[in-house]
Amino acid sequence: MSSSSEFSVSGPVYDRRGPLRWLWSHVRRHPLHLTGFLGGSLVMVVLNAMVPQLTGSAFDAVLGDGSALGAIVLVMLAVVVARGIIDLVARLSSEVLAKRLERDARDELYVSLLGKSQTFHNRQRVGDLMARAANDIRQLSIMISPGFDLIVDSGLSGLVPLFFIATIDPRLLLVPGVFAVVFVIALWHYMRQLNPVATRMREQFGDLNAGLNEAVRGIEVIKVTAQEAQERRRFRARARLYRDSFVRNGLVQARYLPTLLFAAAMAGALWHALALQAAGQITIGDVVAFMGLMGMLGFPTQMSIFTFSLVQLGVVAARRILAIVNAETELDQPADGHTASITGEIVFDDVTFGYEGGDPVLRGVSFTVRPGETVAVVGETGSGKSTLTKLVPRIYDVTSGRVLVDGVDVRAWDLDSLRSQISTIEQDIVLFSRSVAENIAFGLGQKAGRDDVVRAAEDAQAAEFIGELDDGYDTVIGERGITLSGGQRQRLAIARALLTDPAILVLDDSTSAVDSATEDLIQQAIGRVLEGRTTLLITHRLSQIRWADKVLLLKRGELVDFGTHDELLGRSRLYRRIFAHYDEVLPAGGDAPVLAGEQGRAG
Repeated sequence: MSSSSEFSVSGPVYDRRGPLRWLWSHVRRHPLHLTGFLGGSLVMVVLNAMVPQLTGSAFDAVLGDGSALGAIVLVMLAVVVARGIIDLVARLSSEVLAKRLERDARDELYVSLLGKSQTFHNRQRVGDLMARAANDIRQLSIMISPGFDLIVDSGLSGLVPLFFIATIDPRLLLVPGVFAVVFVIALWHYMRQLNPVATRMREQFGDLNAGLNEAVRGIEVIKVTAQEAQERRRFRARARLYRDSFVRNGLVQARYLPTLLFAAAMAGALWHALALQAAGQITIGDVVAFMGLMGMLGFPTQMSIFTFSLVQLGVVAARRILAIVNAETELDQPADGHTASITGEIVFDDVTFGYEGGDPVLRGVSFTVRPGETVAVVGETGSGKSTLTKLVPRIYDVTSGRVLVDGVDVRAWDLDSLRSQISTIEQDIVLFSRSVAENIAFGLGQKAGRDDVVRAAEDAQAAEFIGELDDGYDTVIGERGITLSGGQRQRLAIARALLTDPAILVLDDSTSAVDSATEDLIQQAIGRVLEGRTTLLITHRLSQIRWADKVLLLKRGELVDFGTHDELLGRSRLYRRIFAHYDEVLPAGGDAPVLAGEQGRAG
């Protein structure tokens, strides 16, 4: 699915041609809160600017006959109360807007990650993705509130007072006008210096988080190999780089000039106002009102050092998020993909495949599996067995050639329709930190009933150990099933596959972590379920190969032979060599070879 400038999921369409366009396309989806925020801020600043003028009028009233002083006090009271109410509306609107931006952006990123190809995920560091999904998304909310919130307030606090100053005497605009021009130039220079520092901060945080994630995931290896000291040094080095970025950010802020310029502007404004008052051009009340309005310019001056940094970090975070969302993925999901019930025919037509930037893992592979057949895939380590099975549910796309399911190229299938009818049980079992029942029912979501879950667990020989858990099927297992043994994890994975009632089943050495007695029971259960289903079986165990109608023999990515087990034993030296280190015996009451090593294990 190639990246495009527009992204649509169930309605919302976001402009992804740049971070600012993307942020605006999110924010404009909430016009009520946007209007409440911007409109409320404008009204609040206007009311705020009325206070210095009313204060100046009060000075003139005190110096005069004082008759208007009571009316001025009542007006000022009304202005202050109204300002408080409007300010509450504006702040509430900005906070809701910030949280909705965070929610929508996180949802968009999550949906995008689910839609990326496996090749994309193979390139990514999990820790860096988590930093973008958690910290960078959070930075978007902070950018709006308090970041952009304060920028709007401070920007209006810099413009509105100028209009009120002009109503006192246009000549008073001289000093604040010059200050405004110099302030914009200094702020532009500040932002240019801040941008690369903010970018490095976000990147180094991603590196820090990625390293921490790797250390936590590999904590057992670190402890077993006594590498705690080395990992501590590695983490400290990354943390030091991240700290140095904060120091550089502080140095940029330390050289911030507008605060010094504002102090000079206040002195110049007071001198200019007093000169006009001495000449009889303005009153004492006008001087008081003018200096009060000049004081309002201090708010944008002080806030810009803080708020623009937040906005800059937010824009950098948006750019990092867009880099993931816009990243091209190698799988093209057809808009009107083929949907149908799968009967189970699989055809590899001159298939060549290589991982990104690498040599081909499979070369010119061609074979046909008829519906309901069980085909064993064997070969030496690195021959491409697992890769071959991943091309059927279209985890990867072929480099050349075609993979057809029921006569239809998998690239023309609707991915949900295709994958929902194919179940894979791999050697490296992935379980989630959820209840046992939820893990078994994962492939069906909320559609699986408890009775179906229990039946699948019984077929997979998992019911006995589940019953021994503290809460049975409601027991929450650790992340990746770390609280379970390897055999228990594999039996849960088998139960999950059986529950989905697949048309095509892929078994990738799926019973490698169970004892022979349990394996025999599982094989009997799977054998009953396999009737009428197409199965691809990756194994080196002769006791499993005896199930197969045909055997695929791979060598360095090439299909060197295809036939029954007996046919390959008779004509393939490679096939015999693969099993040469096992002593073959005949099972009791059968004619298919099994491994003596397996019998010994069972006993």
